[in-house]
Amino acid sequence: MTESVDESVVPAAAGLVRDFVNTHEPQVAAEALSSPQELEAWFDARGLLPPGNRLGSSDLAAALALREGLRQILLGHAGHDSDAGSLAALDATLAELPMRLLVTAEGLRLLPANDVPRVRTFASIIDAIRECEKDRTWTRLKVCARDTCRWAFYDASRNQTRRWCSMAGCGNHVKMRRAYATRRDRALSSTAPRTQPPT
Repeated sequence: MTESVDESVVPAAAGLVRDFVNTHEPQVAAEALSSPQELEAWFDARGLLPPGNRLGSSDLAAALALREGLRQILLGHAGHDSDAGSLAALDATLAELPMRLLVTAEGLRLLPANDVPRVRTFASIIDAIRECEKDRTWTRLKVCARDTCRWAFYDASRNQTRRWCSMAGCGNHVKMRRAYATRRDRALSSTAPRTQPPT
């Protein structure tokens, strides 16, 4: 599932997006955002819950659509097909999060365009995506190629070809399954009866 990563090489914005996607761990069906209170707690623990913001069940549904849509994008970064339904839900969720551009001497930021709690809370994730795109780390965010894992990770490799969250865990598992399938196919083809050509 996870491999220890030198967090000093992971930019803060990329780490935030990765951590948000990893609030659900498909391999063990662990869900960190199963209630509006857990959603508030997750953002609050990172100093990202604006004072006085209260989130409800529709906000939780929007957060899950945002998270799973991001997971599908990161799956695409890893070279896999993305689920069109999750991407459509992401697009619909983003359409309900109006943002405005703040231009300062230090650069650009995306800020909430209104005081709706959902918009104010999710603005940090949306701005983190903008920051990742700006600093060219967006495509380094990927999800594990192992079908049962799908854990998000930051690909710090020089050529950006990492496929698994952990080579020791998921990478070895996938390679061993492929090797077993190859051996099995060879064994089956060598024991198959050979037909004699007609004389």
